[in-house]
Amino acid sequence: MQEQIRHVASRIRELREISKVSTAQMARELQMPEDEYLRCEAGQVDLPVGMLLRVAQRFQVELTSLLTGEEPRLHTFAVTRAGLGVSVDRGSDYKYQSLAYNFIHKRAEPFLVTVDPGPGHANMHPGQEFHYVLEGTLQVTLGRREVVLEAGDSLYFDSNVPHCLTALHDRPARLLAVVV
Repeated sequence: MQEQIRHVASRIRELREISKVSTAQMARELQMPEDEYLRCEAGQVDLPVGMLLRVAQRFQVELTSLLTGEEPRLHTFAVTRAGLGVSVDRGSDYKYQSLAYNFIHKRAEPFLVTVDPGPGHANMHPGQEFHYVLEGTLQVTLGRREVVLEAGDSLYFDSNVPHCLTALHDRPARLLAVVV
């Protein structure tokens, strides 16, 4: 995973430099201290998926390009077979699998997400999200509110609100997450 983080960081740095955007400006746009952004760009700290989506939008590239270095190619449809989505390990608490990584000009980013038990990390980014719980019990903290979801439950929310996912009952939770 550390190697993937370094590759993603390198692609972000390259896009920023080509676009002549300063590290201070990127940190402001991502709403983080510049020293933290510099650690992310150096591959020492991982950016959450929401932040990667913001970077992709900022530089008008596909998220797949940041994650894999490859451009999506499919225009009409894309099939992702079970277990074969692009793995997007974003730290120890969430594991993402991109389900439409090879479809170009997506209007939404669908992910299969596994949330391991233990405390999660808060995240916020422009847009909206839809979560559909496939298995386990998931606590979603939205700002100061908490919502507990069981398998079959769904939630749609404004992802500008700080949000955090926590698997309950010492078991992982799996969900379909669509980021718009």
